[in-house]
Amino acid sequence: MCAETIAEPVAELSPTAPAAAAPATSDLWERLRAGFALPTRLDDRRVQLHLQWFKRHPDYLNRVVARAEPYLPWILDRIEQAGVPSEIALLPIVESGFNPFAYSHGRAAGLWQFIPATGRRFGLEQNWWYDGRRDWVAATDAALAYLQANRERFDGDWLLALAAYNAGEGNVLKAQRRNQARSRATDFWSLDLPRETEKYVPKLLALREVFTHPGDYGLELPPLDPDQRLELVETGSQLDLALAAELAGLPLETIYRLNPGFNRWATPPEGPHRLVLPHGAATGFRQALAGLPEEQQVQWQRHRVGAGDTLIGLAKQYHTTVALLQEVNQLRDHRIRRGDHLLIPTAREALDSYSLSAGQRRLALQNRKRAGHKQVHVVRPGDSFWDLARHYKVGVRELAGWNSMAPTDTLRVGQKLAVWTRAPTAANPNIALQRVRYRVRQGDSLARISQRFRVSISQLEQWNDLDRRRYLQPGQVLTLYVDVTRQAGSG
Repeated sequence: MCAETIAEPVAELSPTAPAAAAPATSDLWERLRAGFALPTRLDDRRVQLHLQWFKRHPDYLNRVVARAEPYLPWILDRIEQAGVPSEIALLPIVESGFNPFAYSHGRAAGLWQFIPATGRRFGLEQNWWYDGRRDWVAATDAALAYLQANRERFDGDWLLALAAYNAGEGNVLKAQRRNQARSRATDFWSLDLPRETEKYVPKLLALREVFTHPGDYGLELPPLDPDQRLELVETGSQLDLALAAELAGLPLETIYRLNPGFNRWATPPEGPHRLVLPHGAATGFRQALAGLPEEQQVQWQRHRVGAGDTLIGLAKQYHTTVALLQEVNQLRDHRIRRGDHLLIPTAREALDSYSLSAGQRRLALQNRKRAGHKQVHVVRPGDSFWDLARHYKVGVRELAGWNSMAPTDTLRVGQKLAVWTRAPTAANPNIALQRVRYRVRQGDSLARISQRFRVSISQLEQWNDLDRRRYLQPGQVLTLYVDVTRQAGSG
């Protein structure tokens, strides 16, 4: 999805409205096919290329269907209510592969891949606690509103509406104006659009053909369990997600996968105060929650303000926000006094138990084993992804991706980044470099170590993320890549 958008009124769709009861045909896949309505061109080369790829990769299709299974019935219900072609239910395959935690190098997030600006335009809140772009319930309605607005702009043409969803309305309008100036047709197939967009619409049309004839592509479409049909359950106020899992009798990971918009260990203080739960768990959850006093939905700690304490520091220490501390403790500003007592909401479990929170997902990605040598870079003032990529000789997108970020995301001073670099090789192919761990001794300096091991100071800095303006500390361990045949007696 593109950042270039044109503001206009859009049809309102309530993100919290319950899904409608299933139509007379309860088979999801029959309902999906019955609603296909997009004009297609199976003879187009781009559509055929996608179909050939899908035929060669049935495992991919089946993995995507397995990921889509929890979300697809709800999404199809909303599509039927909105009266749009049911192929739109397959659009998250094109956008995210039905991965609710998908995040692109262009800062697009969630099943429907909203970028920040377009998400805000369609009412998707984004803050420390919550990202509405990943809240697939809210984002589904936002995507339908966006697509319907595009369809009106392009005189009812769904293919142009889809192209605008990917490239931005402005880019499609410019392409149309270029063709009009040359007396050429202005339909999707005639426009000169960005390469990604020219593949985007044909891919969706290819998926329509795949789901029309699944057996021809090795796709297995499983029947869906009615007890797994999803419901929205109101929580009334902020709720610890570990407690929610306990009350619902579900694994905590399931809570996160059904509610991926929640960034932290609890639902947001300001809402949305609701959870998506399987039908089979929703009734028991409601009953258990009704018997729980509201003040017990989140665990509280009483903190005595000490010397040097600040609201910012306490928010970081207790994994919450300054705004929430101010609200709970009725503080008008950031000032707190030594000896005062503050009430602070805290997670009931260790933070690493909330394994699909934003912080834990990033940590897992940073710790994933990859080819090469891992280094940890601590962000300094003035650092950017572009400069760091050049310094470590890695791709900008690679570097951002290793850290669950996009190249245009802002880096914070003190933030830790995982960097995977290839182990260096010698210029002479007959020389084998060996990785050596060297413990710094009293009196060592970068210049002395570089002379001892016959490497450059810049290599030492790169291999160990060092700053030559800072002194080495005795006992510090450095990684070096050296020709060990020349290091006899070097220690």
